[in-house]
Amino acid sequence: MYRLIVESLLGLRLDIDKLHFAPCLPADWKAFELSYRYGATVYRIAVLQTRDETEGMTVTVDGIDRPDRVIPLVDDQREHSVEVTMHVARS
Repeated sequence: MYRLIVESLLGLRLDIDKLHFAPCLPADWKAFELSYRYGATVYRIAVLQTRDETEGMTVTVDGIDRPDRVIPLVDDQREHSVEVTMHVARS
């Protein structure tokens, strides 16, 4: 059940040393947060869902935009901040 929620609803997928996101969130969810541990490193991930004129997803890791929308995982024993923003067009 845990894996179903993490992979399907939250859209989190591990690919060796990269995290991919493809959330499938209910329309009334504005945001959620989670912590992901990779070795001795913690990634604090905030996922936001916005309604605006654009569609798509943006990903930033420690304030740096990731055009490939992938979170590279490095076991550097630090804490990293990740923001995933889902832009959903207003209907």
